[in-house]
Amino acid sequence: MVIAMTIAGIVGYVIVNFVLFLATLAAADGFASDHKNVALIGGSVILALIAFGGGTLLLLLRKPWSRGLGLGLMIGWALLTIFTAGFCTGVNPSLYSDGLL
Repeated sequence: MVIAMTIAGIVGYVIVNFVLFLATLAAADGFASDHKNVALIGGSVILALIAFGGGTLLLLLRKPWSRGLGLGLMIGWALLTIFTAGFCTGVNPSLYSDGLL
């Protein structure tokens, strides 16, 4: 049960990250175009809160399904950070400042 929910947490985080990533980029190009850094920092903080804040709260419930889901959220954040060199999670701000936005 824990393993299945961990995989579900990883997949769920990837989906949430993709949607929030696109929303953050749209906000940085749209209404926050004068303050792109604020939009990018806000998006990365929200993603980290979802992964680690939500993951910790789920771990504290101490049920098999919540433990797996909480670990999945945290593992999902780590995997996306590694595989995208921090681009999708906002950890590597140099990728944004070099003209990609």
